[in-house]
Amino acid sequence: MKYPDAIDLLLSLVDHERNHPVGPRQKAIFDLGRIERLLHRLGDPHNAGLAIHVAGTKGKGSTAALCDSALHAAGYCTGFYSSPHMHSFRERIRRNTIPISEEEFSGLVEELWPHQEWVGRHEGLGPVTLFEFMTGMAFQCFAGDKSDFQIIEVGLGGRLDATNVVSAGVSIITSISLDHTAILGDTIGEIAREKAGIIKTGGTVVVAPQKPEALSVILDVCHSLSATPILVGKDVTWSPGPSSIDGQEMTVAGRDHTYQLSVPLLGKFQLENAATAVAALEALQDQGHPISDEAIQQGFVKVVWPCRMEVLGRDPVTVVDGAHNEYSMDALLESLGCYLNFRRLFLVVGFSRDKSIAKMVSRLAEMNPVVFASRSRHPRSTPPVHIASLFNEHGIDVTETDTLAEALTQARELADQGDLILATGSLFVAAEVREEILGIEPELYPDLLPADLRTS
Repeated sequence: MKYPDAIDLLLSLVDHERNHPVGPRQKAIFDLGRIERLLHRLGDPHNAGLAIHVAGTKGKGSTAALCDSALHAAGYCTGFYSSPHMHSFRERIRRNTIPISEEEFSGLVEELWPHQEWVGRHEGLGPVTLFEFMTGMAFQCFAGDKSDFQIIEVGLGGRLDATNVVSAGVSIITSISLDHTAILGDTIGEIAREKAGIIKTGGTVVVAPQKPEALSVILDVCHSLSATPILVGKDVTWSPGPSSIDGQEMTVAGRDHTYQLSVPLLGKFQLENAATAVAALEALQDQGHPISDEAIQQGFVKVVWPCRMEVLGRDPVTVVDGAHNEYSMDALLESLGCYLNFRRLFLVVGFSRDKSIAKMVSRLAEMNPVVFASRSRHPRSTPPVHIASLFNEHGIDVTETDTLAEALTQARELADQGDLILATGSLFVAAEVREEILGIEPELYPDLLPADLRTS
């Protein structure tokens, strides 16, 4: 099977990432039964390696990537499963920090396809979804490689997420905020309950700093399951050090050691993510898995996690960031002022229609930016005219463009040295601008474009 054929098969599956269910709390579509049946037919590969399971609203990908990089630096064979991808589906399944090859990816699709067909026909649970299928692919890949550790990022929520079949050695819950409310709940407490669904009986749970309502729920679940919480900000603390456009230094006071660390990831929130990763790595050490201070240092300095306050140009400074709700946008804007000096802000922006667009626009408008509104190729992208109208309500004129490449070109033509170009609003926007800047050839799926762009 060729790689394009494998992708075509994947895209024939039900895909809730591109087509979110409508209506309140459509949890019924998420069910562990399908993934459990699929994995059982494969010999239960998810039980082959020790898992680190990461849930949360903000920071889970960065935290997982830091853990993956440190464990790899410690000499372990690692498998890392995350979503969504930036440029290629292969990015979702990584072996020793590197995306698997097209050949391996195609082989996994070919191997698993008959099994998902059988589950869809015989189990009465409906068809296997794209995310469930790729979750199965990841576990099968990691089992075949005899990975020492599987670092598994939750796709959505936690309790009913397809990844919640693992018996994690360490669970991590990063910062929780309001997101995916139609599915997970309308309050921080409800969402925290869904995220805390990854906590296992008698397990160890690293808990990043949380709002009181979320922390109360998480601790209640820990108590009910006799799980041990490690609280970042209390049991493990951190303090910032010097920073530059190339990265930042920090001190982490762990439960066992004090670490002097450097990370290439910018933003105050990345300090919290790094401290959370250290707490998880120390928990693994407590379980008998040696990880030296040097491995943590080397892993953190080498970590790569794109589209999170990522600097891709210097004259003018050009940053891409996947902030996609009001809370991540607040964190981004706060960090911009702390890490970067700039005169004018040129904003290349697009949003997904199921997000809190008006609130994000309100935050961005406070920066008095020069705005270029556009859209990603994602089918949930918002038309630029709608974005423009929201900025207009704040007295800001907007240039509308048909493509992000055009928006970037126009921003570059106007920006001078000392200015900042920021591409944000969704991970899909950040990824497409990244492709344009770095000359990355994306995987294109014409049938999945927004309907009004398919003939353009």
